[in-house]
Formats: sequence, C-alpha cells, structure tokens
Amino acid sequence: MKIVESLLLVAALVAATGCARPDWIERTLVTVDVTGVWSGTWTNGLFSTELWMELKQDGPKVTGNLKPRGYIHQSLQSVPGPVEGTVSGDRFEFRRVGGSLVGEMTVDGDVMEGRLHGGPGPGQCTLRRAASR
Repeated sequence: MKIVESLLLVAALVAATGCARPDWIERTLVTVDVTGVWSGTWTNGLFSTELWMELKQDGPKVTGNLKPRGYIHQSLQSVPGPVEGTVSGDRFEFRRVGGSLVGEMTVDGDVMEGRLHGGPGPGQCTLRRAASR
C-alpha cells in the first residue's frame, strides 16, 4: 500500500509542476512594445490632469520620464520625473523612481488604460501613443 501512496504522491507533484509552467511563461512573455511618447489623462473624483510619458523598452524592462502638462496642483508635485517598470504580456506596470506613484496599465496597440495610485489618490488613466514622425 505504501508503494501506491508514494507513486500517487510523485504523480501529483509532477502534475503540479507541469501546471505551474504556463503561468511562468505567461508572466515573462512580452507581447507589446511601449517604446514611444504617450499622452492622455489621469482622472479621479478630485481632478483631471493631462500626462505625458516618454518610454524606452528593452525586453521586459522599461525606463522613461513622466510629466503632467499644464497646471500642476500641489498634490501632483511629486509626479514629474523618471519612471521604471516592466512589461508582461499586455500589462505594463511602472513606478515613479524616488516617488510614491505607481501605475498598472493594459496595453492594446497604441492605447494603454489602467489605474495610477499616488499623489492625491488613485485614478483612471488613458494614454495614447503619439504618431511616429
């Protein structure tokens, strides 16, 4: 009986290991390129502001710069500056280097949408990639 139990345990471990593999592949798969200049709006119940981001992607790693456009309310003073993040599948996650702003965006071609957290609080964000020159 112990042999049967041991074989069942080994089979369960092998099956569990095989099931985890697609998740690992999906987390590391890069299916979008966010390189370029992006602009759009960040909106919550208190404000709506225009944002501009210039990004450069190297594999899954992304670096760039983020700037609000126009009037910058005091609660957004920590927003401008360098950003770094990663792309996994169609998801782009980033953070403001040295700041509290974080973003979680879904990329679909030349549009990315998602949520930003930081500054005056969380809000919805939609950015569009500028046309190439």
